[in-house]
Order: sequence, then C-alpha cells, then structure tokens
Amino acid sequence: MFSYRHAFHAGNHADVLKHTVLIATLQHVLLKEAALMVLDTHAGAGLYRLDGDYANTSGESADGIARVLAAPGPLAPALQAYVDTVRGFNQGQQVRVYPGSPFIAQRLLRAHDRLKLFELHPSDARALERNVEQLDAGRQVAVLREDGFEGARKLLPPAARRALVLCDPSYEIKTDYGRVQDMLQDALKRFATGTYAVWYPIIPRPEAHDLPRRLKTLATKLGKPWLHATLTVKGSKMAPPAAGDSRRPGLPASGMFVINPPYTLQAALREALPQMAELLAQDRHAGHTLEAGGG
Repeated sequence: MFSYRHAFHAGNHADVLKHTVLIATLQHVLLKEAALMVLDTHAGAGLYRLDGDYANTSGESADGIARVLAAPGPLAPALQAYVDTVRGFNQGQQVRVYPGSPFIAQRLLRAHDRLKLFELHPSDARALERNVEQLDAGRQVAVLREDGFEGARKLLPPAARRALVLCDPSYEIKTDYGRVQDMLQDALKRFATGTYAVWYPIIPRPEAHDLPRRLKTLATKLGKPWLHATLTVKGSKMAPPAAGDSRRPGLPASGMFVINPPYTLQAALREALPQMAELLAQDRHAGHTLEAGGG
C-alpha cells in the first residue's frame, strides 16, 4: 500500500503539466480578496532534491523540468510562471530543489488563506511535517496523516466558502480511480462551487481511460464547467532500456481534469500545451489535447 514515493518522479513531465495547471489556477482564484482553502489529498513530502538518491535513480526530471529550464526561446506565460516558481526555491541558475504541490501552493497563498495537506505514507508524512516546520507558517498550513479521499469530505464546505481541491493519488491501487470519482461526486454535493483539479496517468489500463469520461459525465450531469488537458511525451510501447540502464521506461502521458476551472485557464493552456509537448517530446507520438465543456 505504501510503495509509491513521489521523490522518484519529482520534476518529471507529469509534474510540469500538473504544476503549470495548479499555478495558473491559483493565480486567478487568488485575485479575489476573500480567503481560500486549498486541499491537497495526496501531498507527498512537499520538497524534493533533484540531486538526491531518489531522483538520480529514475532520472525523470532530466526529461521534465530540466528541458523546460533549458528552453532556448521565450516561454508561454503559464510555463514561465511555473519556471519562476520552481526557481524561487533555488539560489542561482542551478535547480537542485523541486517544490511539490504543497510548497507551490503555500508560496502563492496569502496570510489569511489556509492549506490542508493529507499524506498517509509514513516516511513522506514525516518528511512533509519536517519541511512544513521550516516554513514557520503557523496555522496557515496543517499536515494531516489521514486518508485524503475521506479527509477532503470532512472539510467541505469550507468556512470561507472558497476552495481548491487538488487530487493526485499514485493510482498504484486500481481502486483509486473509482475513489476519485466517488470523492468528487460527494464533494460537489457538499460544495458545488469549489474548484476541483484531478491529475491522472494515461496508461494501458481500462480504469485510466474511463476516468476522464466518467468525470465529464459527472460534471455535465451537475451542470458544471470542466476542462480536460492531456500531455503525451512518447508512445506507450517503448523499446526496452539499453544494457546497463536500470531506469524504468516511465510514464508516457498524463492528464489534468478540472471542474469549475477559472475562465482564464483554457486560454493559458492553449498557449502553453503545444510548447510543453514540443519541449518534452521523447518520440514522434508526443502531443497534447485540450477540451472543455459543461456549464
């Protein structure tokens, strides 16, 4: 149950997509003065060393954040905001520290906003608590060693009546796909106006292909607008690694599904996604999609 460690994947192409969407969403919703509550259902450790043992074992950041940082020309505004945020956690030109979703959110939040972080993995939860302590954020940030699917339900609706929920489980357990849908269905009943952002892997598994279709049906049935972005960096059937290369083939694609997205998000991603796909492409199958509906 606790085998997944995001430290192996920090800064990969899926993080580039997920965190670009997260930052673009937060930048818009924080334009309103009213307090915001952000819930991260699977927070991880919060901060990751790209020059540490975990990241070096997989090498995934080399085909993710490193490629974006090395882009020769100007970046789309949403991608530039992502790069600026990551660089803000580092000194000088070299990027050694990668911020996970909790630290990206906290960096953008204001003093009167709140951040609730759920993490069940014992090692990651301890690391998250240590990392959050360094922020000296007081009551703004809470680390909860609870199941994020259930925990989010308990905190909705928020007292401030504004919330962003980020849900990005590992999906190592295939029941996670169904739990994502169940949580969103319940959350939308409790708090229909919240913004809900779901990351998911695009892999040869029926549950992975069914999830965005089920979320579209759910949002449309409830009359809620939705936005669905995918990023593919390579074909799902890749040649085995060369002799002596211990790295696994890696994830070929992933998606972000946002219910009640800010109206600015579609235009931001329409500009950023093509550039993202070009920079992160690993073969001729690379590409992106962007669709919207509902509301």
